[in-house]
Amino acid sequence: MILFALRRFLGFAVTLLVAALVIFWLLDLLPGDPAQFILGINATPESVARLRLQMGLDTPAPERFIAWIWGMLGGDFGMSYTQRAPVGELIWGRLGVTLPLAIFAMVISVAVGLPLGILAARRRGKALDTAVMVVAQTGIAIPNFWFGMLLTLLFAVVLRWLPPGGFTPWHENPGLAFRGLILPSLALALPQASILARVMRTALVDVTSQDYIRTARAKGLTMGEAVWRHGVRNALLPVLTILGLQFAYLVAGTIIVENVFYLPGLGKLIYTAILERDLILVRGATIILILAVTATMLVTDIAYALVDPRLRERSAS
Repeated sequence: MILFALRRFLGFAVTLLVAALVIFWLLDLLPGDPAQFILGINATPESVARLRLQMGLDTPAPERFIAWIWGMLGGDFGMSYTQRAPVGELIWGRLGVTLPLAIFAMVISVAVGLPLGILAARRRGKALDTAVMVVAQTGIAIPNFWFGMLLTLLFAVVLRWLPPGGFTPWHENPGLAFRGLILPSLALALPQASILARVMRTALVDVTSQDYIRTARAKGLTMGEAVWRHGVRNALLPVLTILGLQFAYLVAGTIIVENVFYLPGLGKLIYTAILERDLILVRGATIILILAVTATMLVTDIAYALVDPRLRERSAS
């Protein structure tokens, strides 16, 4: 197991390095001069040259890439020239919104999707199964930003139970901060819960046709007992992969929902930095998102191997 984890960690490190190289290269290819964009069209050539020197744009790209990587290894993500603040501090402040939002959405999707999938599998071919699958398909088809608007209209405008947007910092009022994340979490969780329900139903239907389920039934267990004792655990194997992908998506894909609900999260920060051509901030924030995604996939692979030892054996062979 240790060897398996080390191999996965090595792949994680290589993936992160390649992703950093791609991000740096793509942003470096963008047309226009970032210094000129920041200072405006009326800036003098001397001012532009001075800002380029401060931003390190006068040095060759390989040197800038190595300096960027070396700085991040030491915790220095650079300085944002549009917000006049260290990039690391800006990112850290926004993670306090994005990570709880992704975690809340993940909890909701698991709490809703898995029971619905199990219920549909237990009632396979019946009206309840059809109803659950229709609801799941509808949830997948509905864009989360549009669902977020509907939630805002119902719970914020009509019922006035929850705030329509904005965010109160956790240290000021944790209760208001939590209330501000309820609607965006529900908007993010809807399609993910729908996907989980469909995957769980399919996996559990496949499991119930296996020999060990029939053996358990032959020993006197009811179908429900056999499914809960033996079927659900094995059906969770493909679900683990989906969960890892979903959490990675939720962390990296909050930009639209954060803009809909005016949340000062990491997605909003990246969106603003792109508009302002703050390449240092874009690079730092994007690499943090990629780090979260790849780390999630690393944890998912290790969890999958712990549940299914056959994966470790195939990796070693």
